[in-house]
Amino acid sequence: MKILKFKNKQKFRYSKKIIVKDLILLLSVGIHQFEKLEKQRVKFNIEITTDPNLKPDIKSIVNYESVINDIKRLTKKNHFELLEGLSESLFDEMFKNKKIKKIKLKIEKLDIIKETSSVGIEVIKTRI
Repeated sequence: MKILKFKNKQKFRYSKKIIVKDLILLLSVGIHQFEKLEKQRVKFNIEITTDPNLKPDIKSIVNYESVINDIKRLTKKNHFELLEGLSESLFDEMFKNKKIKKIKLKIEKLDIIKETSSVGIEVIKTRI
C-alpha cells in the first residue's frame, strides 16, 4: 500500500487598506479672492494601500488617526490655490511612511457651486 501526501496548495494574494471616509474640515483653498478670505468646507476620502505582509500589530500598522492629524496640520495654516496642489502636499507627507504603497485621494469643495453637492478631484498615486 502506497501512502500519498497532499501538499496544501492554497496561496493567497490580498491587500490591506486604511480608509478615511468623509473627513470634513474648514480650510483655505481656491483662486478667487473670497476663497482666500474665508475658509470653506472641504471633504476628504482616502484609501491607503499598505504592504500586506506586515504583521497586524500597533508598531507596524499605518494609523488612520495619524493620517487625519497630518491632514489637519497641513491644512490648518496654509492656503492652497488648487486642490491639485493640496493633494501633492498630502501625498508628500503620507508617502514619508515607507509602509504605504498606494494612495487614492478624493478632495471635494462642498459649498462653492450652488447647483452641486460638491466639486473636486480624485488622484491615485502609487509607489514604484
